[in-house]
Amino acid sequence: MAESAAWLVDRVIPKVPVRQWVLSFPIPLRSLFAVHPELLTPVLRIVHRLITRFLLKQAGLKRCAADTGAVTLIQRFGSAANLNIHLHCLVLDGVYRRTEGGPAFQKARAPTRNELEGLLDRIIARLMKMLTRQGHLVEEQGMTYLADIGADSPLRSLQAASCTYRIAFGPRTGQKVLSLRTVRSRDEKTTQALCADSHGFSLHAAVRCGAYQRKELEQLCRYITRPAIANERLKRNGAGDVVLQLKSAWRDGTTHIVMSPLEFMQRLAALVPRPRLHLIRFHGVLAPHAKLRAAIVPTPALTTPAHAADCAHAPGASTRMSWARLLKRVFDIDIERCPQCGGNLKIIAAIEEPAVIERILTHLGLAAQPPPRTPARCVELFQAA
Repeated sequence: MAESAAWLVDRVIPKVPVRQWVLSFPIPLRSLFAVHPELLTPVLRIVHRLITRFLLKQAGLKRCAADTGAVTLIQRFGSAANLNIHLHCLVLDGVYRRTEGGPAFQKARAPTRNELEGLLDRIIARLMKMLTRQGHLVEEQGMTYLADIGADSPLRSLQAASCTYRIAFGPRTGQKVLSLRTVRSRDEKTTQALCADSHGFSLHAAVRCGAYQRKELEQLCRYITRPAIANERLKRNGAGDVVLQLKSAWRDGTTHIVMSPLEFMQRLAALVPRPRLHLIRFHGVLAPHAKLRAAIVPTPALTTPAHAADCAHAPGASTRMSWARLLKRVFDIDIERCPQCGGNLKIIAAIEEPAVIERILTHLGLAAQPPPRTPARCVELFQAA
């Protein structure tokens, strides 16, 4: 996940302002998208098209003269390891104008609360029209409801139960998972400035990173590419149940979710995506075959001898990050600087002959042979609470 976030910042997203647009769906549509994940492609097409038109209007330009780009991450989980399919769209907060000298970026005006609500209403109308036309929604007497979304299957039961925080199988089938409330509940609902809610949909656009806030952007990418469950928030109590600590307390005061091992495995099974389902999508000028992509995406040059030795390919031939940069970014180990004086290190010689390597290690009192491979052992995943 850390490699994905670093790759997005270093190789995909240009040094321009980026705004995060988060679109959440009502529970019936979450179940529909879980059973039919192919519907996310036309949904993303509608969402990106409407956001692009909105940014062009904010910038005062027409569709034929400019375009924007976005990276969308389809997130399938909620804070309680429940199935919650929603979209995190990292959209360039502006548009690229087509000029004779190349693409020129022009910032867009920040949206207001009323403009955000109007955009959400248009998104809902287009999505409902598309799903009704394809037969997934049925309108009768002014009411809209889901059509039959497919034959019953164990996976569908798991997904439907996970969307509603319930248990699919076992002695407590149909019941909600146990929760622990350790803080006082909050009756009032906090209203954010750039957040619109309508008919179970939610559109949030308050998070924005400036052109040179690359560390903040990488932190945002790490957040939206994180795994569904953090191991440090999982424990097992004395009764053998799995206790999941929430990252932040809910409004009713809930801070922990308690599940039996079988119920916990049901949650995990519901979160597994379908095979060959891409969870990262690219749009506009950041699409793989976009004409302006080569002139927009960043291409960091290799500036140190260690980088040049690690990547022996021609410049621009490979987008793979070097091992030195991966060690520094993921484990905070900088092998390119001297720990004594802080100066830059350079490769003097590379020893590849096994006999010479064994002689040097033996002279230094180090093991010349790798340690023997030990058999696999059982690892306790949960610590006793």
